Amino acid sequence: MSTPPDEYYTAERWENWVDRLREEDLDPEEEESARFLWNLRDDAAIAVAKIVTAAAEEGELDDETALAKLEEMRNIVFSEVRIDDEDKTMLIQSVQASLEPVLSAAEEFVANAPADEASAAEYVDAAIDAGNGDDLDAAFAYCAQAGTRIFAGDEIDTSIVEDIEHALVLDWVNGLDSLQSALADPEVVEEED
Repeated sequence: MSTPPDEYYTAERWENWVDRLREEDLDPEEEESARFLWNLRDDAAIAVAKIVTAAAEEGELDDETALAKLEEMRNIVFSEVRIDDEDKTMLIQSVQASLEPVLSAAEEFVANAPADEASAAEYVDAAIDAGNGDDLDAAFAYCAQAGTRIFAGDEIDTSIVEDIEHALVLDWVNGLDSLQSALADPEVVEEED
């Protein structure tokens, strides 16, 4: 399902993914299930990338409109999802968590500018260190700063996930990986039938 040209992400699109999650027999250890979750995350990250690109590079959106579109998307993606299966609830919460630094980075990038104290890779390293030390507020802030650098063209090496001890920090870095992929190849991920 595609979105209308003047919309970047719709509640209907998110709900289609969630409905499919409800219906699927998912096992995150299986490649097909993992691919579904990555596609769900990537689809949302692509929409975020398109909003920022429309504002920053193409001039299609002014900053105020871009921030409003990002807020709309935040409201869609972080709405409460009711799923009777506890494991699936945890999976959707993981996807939602992974999108938190993506949206925060987008808002910061549009409203201000990319962080300039370090590279994206250095911010991610700092996030991992903070997360491993249980300072999740700092870890999140570093992930969001890394995201602004990714919007500015920096890249991260995703092999660093092996060093991540805290599951939430892993979700955040996975979100940054989806953002990086979305900026490199901003094609819409179509839900499979």
